[in-house]
Amino acid sequence: MSKKLVAEFIGTMWLVLGGCGAAMLAAGLPDVGIGYIGVAFAFGLTVLTIAYSLGSISGAHLNPAVSIGLWMGGRFDAKELLPYSGAQILGGIAGARVLYLIVTGNGSAIGNFAANGYGEHSPSGYDLNAALITEVVMTFFFLIIILGATSKKASPGFAGLAIGLALTLIHLISIPVTNTSVNPARSISQAIFVGDWAMSQLWLFIVAPIVGALIAGVVSRFLFPVEEEK
Repeated sequence: MSKKLVAEFIGTMWLVLGGCGAAMLAAGLPDVGIGYIGVAFAFGLTVLTIAYSLGSISGAHLNPAVSIGLWMGGRFDAKELLPYSGAQILGGIAGARVLYLIVTGNGSAIGNFAANGYGEHSPSGYDLNAALITEVVMTFFFLIIILGATSKKASPGFAGLAIGLALTLIHLISIPVTNTSVNPARSISQAIFVGDWAMSQLWLFIVAPIVGALIAGVVSRFLFPVEEEK
């Protein structure tokens, strides 16, 4: 269990460093900035690389919503939910702390620190309802893809690729709406450093991904019956 938790800590730390780091450090560079398309790929690449490096140890959830969705789908033990979620949240915070030290290293302010938000804090001004729908639906599809790609009938060896590309596509769709969460650990880690509005809006980016994951877990029991996965 200790190896699993260390793997989840490291993996989630990498997700925050890679995804939020790309948004903070590389997205807006004059002439060579990667833009939001590059940020979307950065998030996908973090999951892709951890899936193939640490997935054999912990399953590379890197996200409390993923762990909850897998549990609801009958693929994960309930007694491991809290330890996994704790390791993921702490890993995210560690990644955000490292990113904070880097971002402020040239005297810059952290600004929105790639935190998730709605209303005036949405990148394109989308309201609470749009943000809520986006986060629930995007997390739902993320979990359906994860559960399908890791089912026994799926092509072996390709799950990490499908999941990483799915997260890339999710970011391409939803960065303009919420800065894309679908991951409470990622949202918590950034909000802690921003404080203020980010903390007051954080509830949505905890509740919505969990709701989407639970719905996906229920649907997956029909699409991928638990008895067939044993």
